[in-house]
Amino acid sequence: MTKHSTPLDSALLDRFAAIVGERHALRDEADIAPYLTEPRGRFGGVSPLVLRPGSVEEVSRIMQLATETCTPIVPQGGNTGLVGAQMPDHSGTQVVLSLSRLNRIREIDTQSNTVIAEAGVILEKLQEAADAAGRLFPLSLGSQGSCEVGGNLSSNAGGTGVLAYGNARELCLGVEVVLPTGEVFDDLRKLKKDNTGYDLKDLFVGAEGTLGVITAAVLKLFPKPKGREVAWVGLSSPEAALELFGRASEQAGSGLTAFELISDMVLGFGLRHIPDAQRPLESEWPWHVLMEISSGRSAEDARETIEEVLTAGFEAGVVGDAAIAASLAQASAFWRLREGLSEAQRPEGGSIKHDISVPVASVPAFIEQAGKAVAAICSEARIACFGHMGDGNLHYNISQPAGGDTEAFLDLYPDMNKAVHDIVREMNGSISAEHGIGQMKREELIATTQPIAIDLMRRVKKAFDPAGIMNPGKVI
Repeated sequence: MTKHSTPLDSALLDRFAAIVGERHALRDEADIAPYLTEPRGRFGGVSPLVLRPGSVEEVSRIMQLATETCTPIVPQGGNTGLVGAQMPDHSGTQVVLSLSRLNRIREIDTQSNTVIAEAGVILEKLQEAADAAGRLFPLSLGSQGSCEVGGNLSSNAGGTGVLAYGNARELCLGVEVVLPTGEVFDDLRKLKKDNTGYDLKDLFVGAEGTLGVITAAVLKLFPKPKGREVAWVGLSSPEAALELFGRASEQAGSGLTAFELISDMVLGFGLRHIPDAQRPLESEWPWHVLMEISSGRSAEDARETIEEVLTAGFEAGVVGDAAIAASLAQASAFWRLREGLSEAQRPEGGSIKHDISVPVASVPAFIEQAGKAVAAICSEARIACFGHMGDGNLHYNISQPAGGDTEAFLDLYPDMNKAVHDIVREMNGSISAEHGIGQMKREELIATTQPIAIDLMRRVKKAFDPAGIMNPGKVI
């Protein structure tokens, strides 16, 4: 594959800039800087140009020129990704393509329960638009105030609503994609049933910008629940949480819309560092669950169901303590505490993070085995475990010992990763449940995935991107 290996000359940069206009072609170092750093500060890059197209036609022309000149393109949405997929490398030969100006909600169809949103629509704005139309868009992430639809789809984002509604791929009915050649694949259809050949949209969802540029999508909407109850539950162990999950699933069925597992260690981080955070329960417990039950029938139905689940849990000795939110404000406080846990780890020093999934039934065994493996490497490390237990996805993060040396601790990253990921693979789990592969996990993916799977992915990549210009160095 032929790519630029030397910095891009000014004449070529001028040609790209002419497509979007100088105002939206950023070349000044200060203007470009925000596009070259990501939330964890691990994957900074270099680029001579950030393009901010305002239409699909402009994206098409950019990609035509990129293919003609073999210029690598790095698509970027809200720049909230955690694995470096949205970052250029340090060669100075890659152009960043920001989709943030493609920010229109083209249509909300309440009869079909669909919305057509462009790639640059901020997730929270989409949620608000759906709510104003009397519908629910259930994708919910801690970064929803800044992440964008295109990035959500490109990373197949998960979040707290996966248990009931599925991840981004399951919420997507159709896509509009600009291919590396500049051709536009328009598949913005609202069909829930369509067996006409390969499901091409699913190739682009989760591809992290390596096959094409998602410019818009048809997404599913849902009726707004008529009742929603949130409870914070204290438990003695992950095994007790698993038993409670089983009981809640049987009792509430699809009405169980969230089931978040939280260790007391990471809860302590949240209580220390999240403004105005308060301990949800008077008593202290080693493990916690944030549970949400929704009802399409009534508020009374949701309340009755969650009370029945908790009462049965108390009687069985599974639940140690629980508090049902007494108001919308308290429910919001519970969720704000949960959503702030990732950021609350930052003041505690170095953190070795894992975004894993295992079968739901294996979650307690994973936590036990991983804890022993971590202790064998660093006995004083603090395990900050939390996540979406209802779908088997845990953010298994390891914070440095209190008062310890950050750099020395982060030097353990390879050993910790291997120990944790070896256990994940033994359980037929995934080393990347919702954050993607990007740069961070590319080499590990290639080294540990069966060769035929890597070969098939590379064949797909070559078919869509023979010039190798789409987000090079990411995924495979």
